Amino acid sequence: MADTEKVSFNMSVVDLGQVDLLVRQGFYSGRTDFFVAAVRSLLQKHAATVQQEVARRSMTLGVAAFGRPELEQAASQGEPLDIRVVGVLTIQDDVSVELARAAIRSVSVFGKFLASPEIKALFLPERSRA
Repeated sequence: MADTEKVSFNMSVVDLGQVDLLVRQGFYSGRTDFFVAAVRSLLQKHAATVQQEVARRSMTLGVAAFGRPELEQAASQGEPLDIRVVGVLTIQDDVSVELARAAIRSVSVFGKFLASPEIKALFLPERSRA
């Protein structure tokens, strides 16, 4: 599994020109290096807010993976899971749609949701299933 995702966006040519000038002056090795540094700087600036929201909403920050054993246990206890992840959520291939339906009440992912199309269809609006 790749630990990066491609992101594209539009920006003004004046802003992009300033980025190119900083690259040419040697502050960054390229545009990508500039944008990664900018994003990391902003994430660091807002780290406390992210941590508070993750704690408030009982979210997992990072990677969460669920396979058949974990979900069978949740289903047998009669307490469906509310899964909330900031990062990557994986529902492994050994999980059937029926088991997912019995063991998971809801899914909320800020990041990437890796699961079969059928399991994604249970928990995500159609526009979010890519």
